[in-house]
Amino acid sequence: MRTRLAIKLHSLLERHFPERRVFLKSDNDTRFIRLSSETQVAAVAGVAVMVGWTAVATAILLIDSIGSGNFREQAKRDQATYQERLNILSAERDARAAEALAAHDRFNAALEQISAMQSELLESENRRHELETGIEVIQTTLRATMKQREAARGELAVMKQVADGDTAYMAASANPEQMAFMTDALARTALERDMIAANAQGALDQRDELELEIRLMQERSDEIFRQLEEAMVISVEPLDKMFRNAGMPTDRIIEEVRRGYSGMGGPLTPLSFSTRGEELTPDQIRANILLQQMDQLNLYRIAAEKAPFASPVRAAVRYTSGFGTRRDPKTGGRRMHNGADFAGAQGTDIFATADGVVTHAGWQSGFGRLVKIKHAFGIETLYAHNTKILVKVGQRVSRGDHIADMGSTGRSTGTHLHYEVRVNGKPVNPMTYIKAAKNVF
Repeated sequence: MRTRLAIKLHSLLERHFPERRVFLKSDNDTRFIRLSSETQVAAVAGVAVMVGWTAVATAILLIDSIGSGNFREQAKRDQATYQERLNILSAERDARAAEALAAHDRFNAALEQISAMQSELLESENRRHELETGIEVIQTTLRATMKQREAARGELAVMKQVADGDTAYMAASANPEQMAFMTDALARTALERDMIAANAQGALDQRDELELEIRLMQERSDEIFRQLEEAMVISVEPLDKMFRNAGMPTDRIIEEVRRGYSGMGGPLTPLSFSTRGEELTPDQIRANILLQQMDQLNLYRIAAEKAPFASPVRAAVRYTSGFGTRRDPKTGGRRMHNGADFAGAQGTDIFATADGVVTHAGWQSGFGRLVKIKHAFGIETLYAHNTKILVKVGQRVSRGDHIADMGSTGRSTGTHLHYEVRVNGKPVNPMTYIKAAKNVF
């Protein structure tokens, strides 16, 4: 078999390459073929190309292997650095949350102190009115007593003049009973005079004590007024700044809240009015100004509860995307992102950021399981991609109520919350409200 194959190959080579000989040896015979110079050159060139291609491919594979190894090491270093930054940001966020909680506690303590001071102010005002009334009664009694004393002195003078007359003296001497009556009358008059004088002196002493007490109460009232005025400045200015930083006009907001709560009593009334048409005292004017500021503070507090000045998540999460144009995670193109994304663990609690009414609680294309809440001032908040919804349409919720659990439903690349704030139907940056409330609550 091998001999026949060698013979056929020899004949083919002789026919096509007559100039060179190539020896082919079998078991019992030796033959040769001729190869031309061009064929030999072509064969050598082909072998050289194969060897060169093998060398180039081997070099490429080695370079790619070395480059991929360096890329993996760099990716690991970048991942470690990024994780460290995430840990630092998480620690800072926890510290800011603790500071916000402490500020909220201080704010509540200040409100309680203001309430207690307001009660003391009202009690002080009532006590002052009682003292003023008592002084008026004492002064009236004193005037009446002094009139009685003057009348008694007049009667005594008349009786002395009568007693000094010779005729009366002779008549009294002739009538011992009349003399005894006059003596008793003079004694009673003297006793009444001394009693009236003692009562008058007691009334004067009591008046001095009451005046001293009134001065002390006035000083205490001034101190209370001063503390309340400082507390109002400290309490109202941060709230006013918070609303203005969020782009909400405070005058319109406060007026809207006042109209909405007019059925509950509206603004506080002044402490007292004069029934005789007299002007209010300086203390009454200060008290009325303070009551108006307290009413404004209460309206600010109500308005703050109705606007989304809170974070929808409290657990450890990662802020992955903000408001504005970004690269679409699905298509890679540029498009508008109308909210803020917070990535966290599956089932992380999601909370309402303000008081309101649930208008949607179910599936919506793209958003997955979605919760919409309508608030005051034309504001609406959206909570998308939830794994579980805990509220229903028409339900009234308060700030901090647990409304859903974080998931990855709808058009999503992973577990996160897509949070939106819309004002009159137009999306706005939700971080504007969250940052505006920083260090206020």
